Amino acid sequence: MPFQIIRNDITKVKADAIVNTANPNVFIGAGVDSAIYEAAGKELLLTERNKIGLLVPGEVAITSAFNLNAKYIIHVSSPWWAGGDKGEAELLRSCYDKTLKLAKDNNCKSIAFPLLATGSYDFPKKLGLEIAVSAFTDFLEENEMEITLVVFEKSTVHISGELGKEVKSYIDDLYVEGALQKEYARDNYLDVEEASSVLRMPDFMTSIKGAAAEDDDDACEIEESEDLEDILGDIYTETFGKHLQKLINKKGLKNSQVYAAANISKQYFSKLLKGQVKPSKEKVLALAVGLRLNMDEAEDFLRLAGYAFSPISQTDTVVAFFLKKQEFSVAMIDIVLFDYGLDTLSKE
Repeated sequence: MPFQIIRNDITKVKADAIVNTANPNVFIGAGVDSAIYEAAGKELLLTERNKIGLLVPGEVAITSAFNLNAKYIIHVSSPWWAGGDKGEAELLRSCYDKTLKLAKDNNCKSIAFPLLATGSYDFPKKLGLEIAVSAFTDFLEENEMEITLVVFEKSTVHISGELGKEVKSYIDDLYVEGALQKEYARDNYLDVEEASSVLRMPDFMTSIKGAAAEDDDDACEIEESEDLEDILGDIYTETFGKHLQKLINKKGLKNSQVYAAANISKQYFSKLLKGQVKPSKEKVLALAVGLRLNMDEAEDFLRLAGYAFSPISQTDTVVAFFLKKQEFSVAMIDIVLFDYGLDTLSKE
């Protein structure tokens, strides 16, 4: 997979490049910085860092990795959060972009990042994540590299922060609504579908699709959905790969946009288009995100591949949350799934 998130000590990760959260001045700080110096060889690395000199926020530099299981250390001087109106977000994005370019220029095939600036630099975690994921996804549209986000916090710490709480609240609300529907149906001798209609609640117990149906579709979305049905109409005469390519073309997307947003490797994606592999349900869900489908389209797309949304799957519910919000990033979905101990969509 092009992007993955793991819980580990970054100094123990094997990668061509390890990213260090460096101080602007030649000084060994705490946290990741201190751990990397200790593991690489403090005196050796400090000598190289002295040669670099001042690293103003937004700048990056590269040195040997010495005793680490890597070729290089890329030192990143992240910006401090100062309220958000001083260009902090743009500066942090440039840190990721410059780091990835420097790794590419040095022929790195893999790179391990900590989450930059969200610790002692006080960057809001949700914003820091969004910037990281956006940078990774954009880079992977044009380049091939294994990118690992390494989390060192305890398993009880949720890296997704506010976003994870939003998703959890969404799941909790759906289960409460589903339980109310069943209780109302039992007390009034109705089936769940009738109870859902009376209570005007999304029928999550029978279809996650209902949870997204409350959103008003604009005319463009309705027209796209109808066109999608036309594309899916010849399901029995063409392969999944051919249908996938038709959908990509219909959406006006590039193949690279789809496999980057879906967090699928270019090689695997090519095999899908050629009909050489049968995608798992997780891969089909990932592709639905990469294709920027709405919930109706996503249900049709899963059915095309022989799958369906499950009313008891938390993973399916998390994907539904992102589709409903029109936030199309499997990397971000994987981070939320990872936080709550669920298998990621990108798991092999």
